[in-house]
Amino acid sequence: MAPISATPAAVQRATLVGLVAVLCWSATVGLMRSVAEALGALGGAAVLYSVSAVLVLLVQGLPTRAQLRSISRVYLVVCGLLFACYEICLSVAIGLAHDRPQSMELGMINYLWPCLTIVLAVLCRQQHARWWLWPGVALCLWGLVLVVGADGNVAAGPAAPWWYNFAAHMAANPLAYALAFGAALMWPTYSVLARMHGGGFNGVGLFLLLTAALLWVQWLALDTVPMRWSWGTAAQVLAIGALTALGYGCWEHGIQRGNLAVMAAGSYFTPVLSSLWASVWLAVQPGLPFWQGVVLVTAGSLVCWAATRSRS
Repeated sequence: MAPISATPAAVQRATLVGLVAVLCWSATVGLMRSVAEALGALGGAAVLYSVSAVLVLLVQGLPTRAQLRSISRVYLVVCGLLFACYEICLSVAIGLAHDRPQSMELGMINYLWPCLTIVLAVLCRQQHARWWLWPGVALCLWGLVLVVGADGNVAAGPAAPWWYNFAAHMAANPLAYALAFGAALMWPTYSVLARMHGGGFNGVGLFLLLTAALLWVQWLALDTVPMRWSWGTAAQVLAIGALTALGYGCWEHGIQRGNLAVMAAGSYFTPVLSSLWASVWLAVQPGLPFWQGVVLVTAGSLVCWAATRSRS
């Protein structure tokens, strides 16, 4: 099913709604980590997405059978599974981080998705781009290398070459880094397929419900970490649940009705905002290489966006 048609004014409004998601997502990495510290990687994620699903479904309501029959099965099944797997990979990766600085590194890996969204849209002939798309992608990757590999806080010391530190960081926690890289690849795939097959239907409530159900199954089967509840933890769960629900609801509306390239460009500032918020919330002071990497990831993403702009 092709994306629905709309007037330029409607496209602009939908794009602005979609950009609200950037502000919501900027707070999630820090809050996810603090909730995971209290409730566990799987348990914390299961609680968060349960709250988010309930909030979205209270606002949107459950879809009718007629609506479900009219929606592409690719959207309901493939996009639904991609959405759920993305959320599980990201939240569990952050929960499995050995410490708070590492959780910020894992969050930055996730923020490769803006440039990868444009790359995938170009490869799927949903977007045109000029040659400097690829230098933009290279800048993003170099920024990621700085974030993960230029930190001297590994056994080899600050004099070790960047590739040694990069490999040492990932080898120390391979599952968490693999999940973060998987998340960075899954969200662009979801965004492009949802635009192609969604047909205007917003399935975020159902997708969040699926995510929560899968996480509870994993928690019951695998997790032995007890949940340590407090009033502060409960407040954080409600806050991140509301931000997640609002963010994904706005993003889903925007990717189906708005300008995907403009939304991706706005999302390029999420790494900066997220890192600033996480550093304050988690009381972490990353070194200069981390912030240099954040700037390079953001700059590279903006170059990718500029490569998609039509000639005036």
